[in-house]
Amino acid sequence: MTARMKNPAMVLPDAMKGIQNIYKAMYAGGVEPRILELVHLRASQINGCGACVFAGVTSAKKAGESDERLHAVAAWREAPFFTDAERAALALTEASTRLADHSGQAVSDALWDEAADHFDERQLAAIILMISVTNFFNRINTTIREPAGATWN
Repeated sequence: MTARMKNPAMVLPDAMKGIQNIYKAMYAGGVEPRILELVHLRASQINGCGACVFAGVTSAKKAGESDERLHAVAAWREAPFFTDAERAALALTEASTRLADHSGQAVSDALWDEAADHFDERQLAAIILMISVTNFFNRINTTIREPAGATWN
């Protein structure tokens, strides 16, 4: 499969500058990079973005993530490999990504409180931005049919 067009973030270079600044801020938010990579991977799995799943696995491995845990992200609730903090981040990811699956509040107070028990405000900001930027790219990549493993030129 080939992409329908170049990635819009590359077509409009000023867009990429802004995106790079958001990534820089996210990774300076105090969240362990492996958790941010798990968040990215889970949102990408939910949205069916092959390019982002591929990139997410690659980035997670570079951050030190194990194959065992990466294979279990889609079934994180049943898998014994994740900490309570990681589970809170993954639950927040799912709720924030599956907005249409909820009536009223997408993120319940109980889910928010669980995440807030593990992460401070800066860390929550980083996680929320990672969820949002991942969903942003998932929508771009599925629209233009970005193939898995593609490199941006």
